[in-house]
Amino acid sequence: MATGLSRAGFAALVATTLATVIGNTGLISVMPAIGREIGISDFLIASVFSLSALMWAISSPWWAALSDRRGRKPFILLGLAGFVFSMIGCGLVVLAGLEGLAAPFVIFLAFLLIRSSYGMFGSASATASQAYVAERTTGEHRVRAIAALGGALSLGTILGPALAPFLILPPAGLAGPMFIFALGGVAIIAAVAAVLPADTRAAQAVAHDAPGMTGREIWHHGAVRPFLVYGFIVSSAQAANTYTLGFLVIDRLGLPPIEAQGAIGMAMVAGAVAGLVAQWGFVGMAGMMPRALLRWGAALALIGNVLIVALPGYAALVAAFALVNLGYGLARPGFTAGASLAAPDAGQGAVAGAISSIAGAAIVVPPVLAVAMYQLFPAAPFIVLAGLMAASLIYALVTPALAETGARKPAIVSCER
Repeated sequence: MATGLSRAGFAALVATTLATVIGNTGLISVMPAIGREIGISDFLIASVFSLSALMWAISSPWWAALSDRRGRKPFILLGLAGFVFSMIGCGLVVLAGLEGLAAPFVIFLAFLLIRSSYGMFGSASATASQAYVAERTTGEHRVRAIAALGGALSLGTILGPALAPFLILPPAGLAGPMFIFALGGVAIIAAVAAVLPADTRAAQAVAHDAPGMTGREIWHHGAVRPFLVYGFIVSSAQAANTYTLGFLVIDRLGLPPIEAQGAIGMAMVAGAVAGLVAQWGFVGMAGMMPRALLRWGAALALIGNVLIVALPGYAALVAAFALVNLGYGLARPGFTAGASLAAPDAGQGAVAGAISSIAGAAIVVPPVLAVAMYQLFPAAPFIVLAGLMAASLIYALVTPALAETGARKPAIVSCER
């Protein structure tokens, strides 16, 4: 890894990603059971994260601009604090719902509002972490570092659903995982505060007279925009696949929600393992670069969604979901690193904000639409997702190189360094 990024500092960033993803995916895995136990409809459960995701999408560019001026580390810590607060608050709300202290719709509204605090503040750590890495790495090192953070995300996706069923303990019941994830977040805050080197980005920017680019400017940057468009499509598809999985498993197995929880967790773990193999194996060890990652990622996600529709049974569903996530695991570092490499140094904060904003925007509407389609016709969302992945593959194959002088070759098909 590049000399500007110490092992201790990178480990702290990995721990930040790992802690938040464990909590969030663990929460996602138990939400179908929570909704059906409390009496909240599947549609409302799918939309429960929408306000939080909208706040994430809106606030990410703002945090990026602030961290350009004030440094990255304070905002990494702020995001972790937002994670802890939201986990504790959501746990209390769910506990109130399970005890029948309020009507289901009131519980839904309270959960929606408290969860939005994570969207507002949690996005600060995701944005600042990516910018921190990008400013201290170059070329192939940056691709590998971003893929390593993505691998931490996949590992967290394994651990969250795997741990959550074992944390459903009395007296908290289904609210238990949220309280324990919050305690883990407190420990990570202490670790990051202690070991992450102080950030001097603001002083460097002033010294070199290189103010950061705005979010609007980065979206209009011809070299970066193709990666962001591709990233939004793929991120939306991944969110739709993830948020429909729990309902699909429950219905295929025909089990009560709580009894199906272990099967949901196993399916999510299989998908996360596939993503981990993609990011730590194909990228981290084999050194795949953005062009190949974009193409193979869309192709494998396309095949996986077709198989979800074509093959019956739980085992086939798990295998197909793993293939889908192998594809997403390749595509995500492809468009993230590609956008970062295509942007100028002064635009790294703006790129990180745009990527983080995409991640939030992808959860606002696509999962809700996917579950709504699923309730009307179970195969519908996966047919649509297969079509989106086919379009993404074509886009990655035919988008021409954008004309630009200098060493950079910013096209979506030519970012091999």
